[in-house]
Amino acid sequence: MLQELLVAGVAAGSAGVVYVAAAARVVKQYERGVVFRLGRVVGEVRGPGFTTVVPFVDKLRKVNMQIVTMPVPAQEGITRDNVTVRVDAVVYFKVVDAADAIIKVEDYRFAVSQMAQTSLRSIIGKSDLDDLLSNREKLNQGLELMIDSPSIGWGVQIDRVEIKDVSLPETMKRSMARQAEADRERRARIINADAELQASKKLAEAAEQMSEQPAALQLRLLQTVVAVAAEKNSTLVLPFPVELLRFLERAQPQPPQPPPPPAVEQ
Repeated sequence: MLQELLVAGVAAGSAGVVYVAAAARVVKQYERGVVFRLGRVVGEVRGPGFTTVVPFVDKLRKVNMQIVTMPVPAQEGITRDNVTVRVDAVVYFKVVDAADAIIKVEDYRFAVSQMAQTSLRSIIGKSDLDDLLSNREKLNQGLELMIDSPSIGWGVQIDRVEIKDVSLPETMKRSMARQAEADRERRARIINADAELQASKKLAEAAEQMSEQPAALQLRLLQTVVAVAAEKNSTLVLPFPVELLRFLERAQPQPPQPPPPPAVEQ
């Protein structure tokens, strides 16, 4: 009799251990658990830690609550100014309601991915090329709003959307390069013209100062000769303006004129 009771106790203990092992579940810190009992959600969402379910009756579905980084495949579209581009992006989102993410949508990751692709194509068609290249912050906000609006009902919150890269056709790249080159050349010509204007004003002032001192022009000529001779050239070509000859001629002292002969009286 004692042996039978011992065997029964061991069997009951083994059954209890098997039951506890089958009922025990562990939910990690970054997860939440949704319990389905015969196909229906039972109780509240299970938090992190140790929890139990009814074996063979309950089914625990774990949902990751971490922020998910999802790349959006490159989408090709035509901008509002009729330029064909390929744009790819990245979406950061997280689950805020584990029950809605399991019940209200079949696969929330796939749903967010498809919504991001369609929203990206839509934002391409509504934007100009200049906005895609230089005004991405505004486009990111609009794209985030387009994706976040339907995902609220799925228990998903869009944290951030970023446009990664904008690929342009080679012909458009060459056209933009020519445009940038022409703009730089235009600015260079304007700067050169402004420099010539300032230099001409300074030269006019210098010429006015030299005209007051006749020796200044000769000193300037000698300075030019010294500057050219410093290059150790065997031949020195020096332009000699005609105005300088006239100036030197005027600067020479005039010889005294002889008095006129006296008139002879008849």
